[in-house]
Amino acid sequence: MDKNSRIYIAGHRGMVGSAIWSHLNDLGFHQLIGWSHEELDLTDREKTLEAIMQANPDVVIIAAARVGGIGANSRLPVEFLNDNIRIQLNILEAAHKINVKKLLYLGSSCIYPKFAQQPIKEEELLNGALEETNIGYAIAKISGVINLKSYRSEYGHRWISAMPTNLYGPNDSYDLETSHVLPALIRKFHDAKVEGSEVVTLWGDGSPLREFLHVDDLAKACVFLLDNYDSDSHINVGFGKEISIKELASIISRIVGFVGTIEWDTSRPNGTPRKLMDSSKINSLGWKPEIELEVGIADTYEEFKSSLNS
Repeated sequence: MDKNSRIYIAGHRGMVGSAIWSHLNDLGFHQLIGWSHEELDLTDREKTLEAIMQANPDVVIIAAARVGGIGANSRLPVEFLNDNIRIQLNILEAAHKINVKKLLYLGSSCIYPKFAQQPIKEEELLNGALEETNIGYAIAKISGVINLKSYRSEYGHRWISAMPTNLYGPNDSYDLETSHVLPALIRKFHDAKVEGSEVVTLWGDGSPLREFLHVDDLAKACVFLLDNYDSDSHINVGFGKEISIKELASIISRIVGFVGTIEWDTSRPNGTPRKLMDSSKINSLGWKPEIELEVGIADTYEEFKSSLNS
């Protein structure tokens, strides 16, 4: 990408969008475009079309989404389905109208079947039933993948889509009602430490296996893909290693400094039993992650503590 490119980052205030914005700034891109949710509601078609068409970006990165953990997805499937579909449709329609040359759509590993073959290759999409606890969000993200392929097929737009694994890092949400597992664990252990609690109770039995990628690694992958990838197939972006939730909880409790007992509430859902991405395609192009999990968690916890004092 040219350093003078006008780049619109949808969701630039969120964890992913802000990391991409920061990385592009560091690389010397100086025409970055973004609106907060208060400035522009991306579910509003008319306002979204007007804003994007007036800004006339050369590059669009779709990092905006309604996201949440198992609890939020289970309670609000309509909102997770409808809001995410609207956001995607509106941005893609605007990008089509102004003939945006480069566009990257960020999906999620949630698009894959609950019992997909592991590690999960891109070809596993639509090969089986989805995880029930986040099916609305997953269907929305799948629709985005299909929409990009359709725009490429029907109109020749050489747009691309990437599916990140579970993410963590600065500017994450630590709200226990809506956050994903890793930031939720940081919050639970921190609160327990501050309050002097002797027990922390976690959902499920701790057996599910997950893969985690630092958001700064994803930001670098996004820029890399915009420069080096051109295909109608979505591409996985993962770390390449998995860890059980039980082991993850142990690592986070140690980093936070919680010295009590961890108990597991097996009446609560585990979610998908295993989810490891096959990222060999992007690795073969020359990209690899750099931030090891324990180092990333320690840095993330320091950022979390700083945010409490700001």
